[in-house]
Amino acid sequence: MTLPVSPADIAAARHVLTGAVLRTPTLPAPRLSAITGAHVFVKYENLQVTASFKERGALVKLASLSAEERAHGVVAMSAGNHAQAVAYHAARLGIRATIVMPKHTPIVKVAATEAHGARVVLHGETVADASIEADRIARDENLVWVHPYDDRHVIAGQGSIAAEMLEDAPDLDVLLVPIGGGGLISGMAVAARHLRPDIELVGVETTLYPAMWNALHQQSLPCEGTTLAEGIAVKNVGVLTREIVSALVSDVVLVDEPTFERAVNLFLTQQKTLAEGAGAGGLAALLAEPERYRGRNVGLVVSGGNIDPRTVASIMLRELEREERIVSFRFSMLDRPGELGIISTLLGSLGANILEVEHKRHFLDVHAKGARLDVTVETRDRAHADNVHRSLLAEGMDVVRIDWQSGN
Repeated sequence: MTLPVSPADIAAARHVLTGAVLRTPTLPAPRLSAITGAHVFVKYENLQVTASFKERGALVKLASLSAEERAHGVVAMSAGNHAQAVAYHAARLGIRATIVMPKHTPIVKVAATEAHGARVVLHGETVADASIEADRIARDENLVWVHPYDDRHVIAGQGSIAAEMLEDAPDLDVLLVPIGGGGLISGMAVAARHLRPDIELVGVETTLYPAMWNALHQQSLPCEGTTLAEGIAVKNVGVLTREIVSALVSDVVLVDEPTFERAVNLFLTQQKTLAEGAGAGGLAALLAEPERYRGRNVGLVVSGGNIDPRTVASIMLRELEREERIVSFRFSMLDRPGELGIISTLLGSLGANILEVEHKRHFLDVHAKGARLDVTVETRDRAHADNVHRSLLAEGMDVVRIDWQSGN
């Protein structure tokens, strides 16, 4: 079978990338291995200058242009990592770059792209709208279109990641790779199958955007919703990438949002590295089906680290709540002096650190002479939280746990 991208294309791409893009490390991750039961190795593409693997494909594409094409300039469509990658390497090569982004792209991403010298055009409400505008600009201004994934040079550039991983960790049994349009996994599949024909490649999508899964299974599951993994939130996959994935990828799995959150949190707390939602896709798949990979050598790619700090803070707090290291109690009490002091003293004696207190009186479900007190505390773990609750009940307190996830 002849595919759009060959191992020779990837070898040529690696020559272009040498000295221009960081050869990121592939390192064992003992803590993640202990949590999942697999032997985990991590490739840190978040260490690139623009904090994403996208630099590889962008540079290979730009380097392929003729002198005349370089003189005209390039146009790309992206709301994030591809935009910065094209802008950065176009500036390095002296190529004029125009990047079309949706109108509501976060200002920080627009500023980062402009900082590399690119002209940014804000157009449309969605990435699809921006793509149409980028296509128009390419025609009207005779610019070269640098597609984010459905391009032979881009795919070849991304394939260098798998080649490096298998040089650094040759005994890998499986690669877990996030899928958006499919450029990353397509290139990695070509390289990996050439070097290790028996290796298993598993693509990872969020359940909210199962575009490649739909394409492979002739299904039409909806692609919509707000996802942490916005870097792989696409509605349409590429023509080239679909062909390669269909031929070389073993499986495509769908993973839910809470598992993506847990993966981002574990990369930060256990590996001390920042992964964006899409960048944590491989670990999310491993967490979702640990038995499938138990005892096997598993390679993960942190494909990007561009994530909003407020989102990171929110994820960490939500994970503390899921682990019941932050818990909330609702007390029904008499509205009289000293009651709050009694409760706070008791919680302190039980080793629970009070984080927040909300005192409510004016509700119809509260007795006219009573009050409702919601107290959020920090505990050591789930067992400690359970012990605090039992002790409060043993002291005669009218108290229940609040489950914020279920609303009860």
